[in-house]
Amino acid sequence: MYKKTFPSKLPAAGTTIFTVMSALAIEHSAVNLGQGFPDFSMNRELAELAARAITDGYNQYAPMAGWMPLRESIAEKVEQLYGLKPDPGSEITVTPGGTCAIFCALTAILQPGDEVIVFEPAYDSYIPNILVNGAVPIKIPLEIPSFKIDWHKVEQALTEKTKAIIINSPHNPTGSVLSASDLEELSRIVTKSGIYIISDEVYEHLIYDGLEHQSILRYPELFKRSFVCFSFGKVYSCTGWKLGYCVAPVELSSEFRKIYQFNAFSAFTPTQVAIASFLKNASVYLSLAGEMQDNRDYFIKLMKSTRFELLQSSGSYFICGTYERITDESDREFAMRLTKEYGVVTIPVSAFYEDGTDNSILRFCFCKKKETLELAVNRIVGC
Repeated sequence: MYKKTFPSKLPAAGTTIFTVMSALAIEHSAVNLGQGFPDFSMNRELAELAARAITDGYNQYAPMAGWMPLRESIAEKVEQLYGLKPDPGSEITVTPGGTCAIFCALTAILQPGDEVIVFEPAYDSYIPNILVNGAVPIKIPLEIPSFKIDWHKVEQALTEKTKAIIINSPHNPTGSVLSASDLEELSRIVTKSGIYIISDEVYEHLIYDGLEHQSILRYPELFKRSFVCFSFGKVYSCTGWKLGYCVAPVELSSEFRKIYQFNAFSAFTPTQVAIASFLKNASVYLSLAGEMQDNRDYFIKLMKSTRFELLQSSGSYFICGTYERITDESDREFAMRLTKEYGVVTIPVSAFYEDGTDNSILRFCFCKKKETLELAVNRIVGC
């Protein structure tokens, strides 16, 4: 066997918790409330449009920046929702999922030694993306149990090396949502600085309780320094399609595309063709919040029969719960035992902290059929 002689760029990284827990779900025939994917069928009309695109011959490379009719539809949608019309030719890039967009955005701007402010718990790709680029994550904990940002701590963390701030709303894993005052605070902090913003907005249409999504695209002064990343997989319940996009000013998009063209180069063409026309039907994505809020509310009702204490979730696929009334095990130990002994998969929130900070919180995914949620709760009600 050939011996590895090069140093790892991610020496602390192992197999992601999502892969581990999903494998355990299969091994123990467990209900998977861990990984964030729906177990119900996607929109049939959209599926048929993708199939038709394949049979109609749209099977070769799309343009690197994305199928132009799709970029035009995205520009129209952004203008209708947020009042900003990006140039589809120079300010919108279609990517194989939102995670790819986040990686390309960070790689475009980071140099070794740069610092990036990250709020923990954080989506698990952020810090590895920063480290791979030789930069330094500056981790600021969100306040528990609200998972809000303490902007005073952000100001204290700024240095001459601060290159970017990553925000995520609606938030994975907690379901917290940024308010207009949060965006005002962010704007105040970065004004007259050279700090860039990476805004992860893949759950933009999964926001509940009458709240309004505060996209960076609503704030022209913030947009000037931002890469704003989205996902069609979350919008249309087709996470396996791995299709997303990044909206950024022309100067930033140009640098983004320099990285992207030597990474994936282009995204899957048939789905781009399908969504280009389907996206014009705004009622589909605008109705998503109401449908998923019903799921959230039903899950909350079911969980009242358990000893979990659910925390507030106003967006995303997820809701978190504490379990102090059940056990003093670590969240990873308890998540494993729930899978093996009760047949229900969750995700320990310590997995979203680089150092494994354990606050005895598990993440549940409620983007499932009601019968799936019922089965899961029936299995854990006695634990």
